[in-house]
Amino acid sequence: MTVPASVAEALAQIRRGTAEILREEELAQRLAEGRPLRIKAGFDPTAPDLHLGHTVLLNKLRQFQELGHEALFLIGDFTGMIGDPTGKSATRKPLSRDQVIDNAKSYEEQIYKVLHPEKTLVMFNSSWMNGMSCAELIQLAAKHTVARMLEREDFSSRYKNGQPIAIHEFLYPLLQGYDSVAMRADVELGGTDQKFNLLVGRQLQEAYGQAPQVVITMPILEGLDGVHKMSKSLGNYIGITEPPDEMFGKLMSISDSLMWRYMELLSFTPLEEIAGWKRACAEGANPRDYKVRLAQEIVARFHGQAAAVSALANFEARFRQGRLPEDLEERVLTVEGAASPLAHVLKDAGLTASTSESYRLVQQGGVKVDGVKVSDPRLNLANGRSYLLQVGKRRAAKVRLCPEQPG
Repeated sequence: MTVPASVAEALAQIRRGTAEILREEELAQRLAEGRPLRIKAGFDPTAPDLHLGHTVLLNKLRQFQELGHEALFLIGDFTGMIGDPTGKSATRKPLSRDQVIDNAKSYEEQIYKVLHPEKTLVMFNSSWMNGMSCAELIQLAAKHTVARMLEREDFSSRYKNGQPIAIHEFLYPLLQGYDSVAMRADVELGGTDQKFNLLVGRQLQEAYGQAPQVVITMPILEGLDGVHKMSKSLGNYIGITEPPDEMFGKLMSISDSLMWRYMELLSFTPLEEIAGWKRACAEGANPRDYKVRLAQEIVARFHGQAAAVSALANFEARFRQGRLPEDLEERVLTVEGAASPLAHVLKDAGLTASTSESYRLVQQGGVKVDGVKVSDPRLNLANGRSYLLQVGKRRAAKVRLCPEQPG
C-alpha cells in the first residue's frame, strides 16, 4: 500500500516510544480517511494520584490530539469495582464505590496537565454498564471461551498452580473490551501488560459488527530504581502533583542510562536532538547537563517555567553549593508526650514512606538532624521545638513538633 506523505509523517510520530502497533496497515488506512479518529485510553481509578508512568500513555494520547484526533479518556468507575487482575497472582480486592468516585474526581483534575481539555472527552463506563441487563451480560460472556481466557499468562499460571480464579475476574477483560464497542473506538492505547485485554476489544467489536480497533501498546516505565515498574506502592515513583523541587530532585537522581529511557518516553524533545545529546555524551559531555534539561522540561510541564527555573536554582544551592534554600518548607506535626521517635517523625513529615524505611536510612547514615548525621534510629526528638531534617541528598524539611492540645 502506498502511504501519503502526511500519513507517513503521522505514523512516524505515532511510532515513537511505542512497543507494538496492531495493525499498522489498518492505522495507516484510517489515517488516510482524513477524519478525526476516536482514540481510547482507559484508566481504572485504583489510586488517587497519577505519576509519570501513567503519562507515557497520556503523552501518546496528547500526540494524537495534536494530529487532529479525538481523545476518549475512559474512567473505569464500573470496572474499578471489579479490579483488574492483570499481572496479579491472587484475586484482587475490589474498591468501594466511594473510593472509586473520589479517585475518579482526582483523575479528572490531573489529566489536563497533559491533555488538551477542548479535545478530550471524559467518559465513565458505568454510563453503559449500569444499564446492562443480566441477559445482555450473559450474551457478552458467550462471545469468549474459557480456553481463550486461560491463554492469558497470569490466569494460566494461577490455574496451573491451583490458585483460585474468581469468575468475576474472567469478566474484567470482557467488560474492558465491551467499552471499545460502546465507545466505537478506532484506536485503543494501553501498556504492554494490557495487550490481552486490548485484543479482546478488537474481537468483541468484530462480534458486534464494528471495524476492529487498532491496538497500540506502550512500554511500562521503570521507576527511580531502574528495575521495577514505577509504582506508588514501591516508593519508586514521581507523582505529577509533587512539589517542583521534589520532582526535580527525583529526576536528577536517576541513573545516566535510565535518563535516555525517560527521554524517549517522557520528553517532547525531537528524537534527532536526543540522539545528538547521546552522541555528545559518548564523546565526553557530562550526562548531568542533559539530565537537567529533562528535569526542567518535566517540571515546567506540570508546574510552569518559573517553577522549573526555581527548582534548578534550589537544586544547585542544596547539592552543588552545600547549603539548603532559605525558603525551605516548614512542616508542623502535632504529637503526644514529651518526645517523639525520629523514625516516626520522618514518616509523619513525609520524608520517608514508612518507619521501617526510616530505620534503614538512619542505620545507613543517610539522615541528618540539624546538620548532624545520626546513627540511632531510636533517637527521640523533644516536643515543642523545630528541627532541620535531611534524608539523603534530595529530601529535607524544617519540622516543628507541637504538643497536642487537650480536648
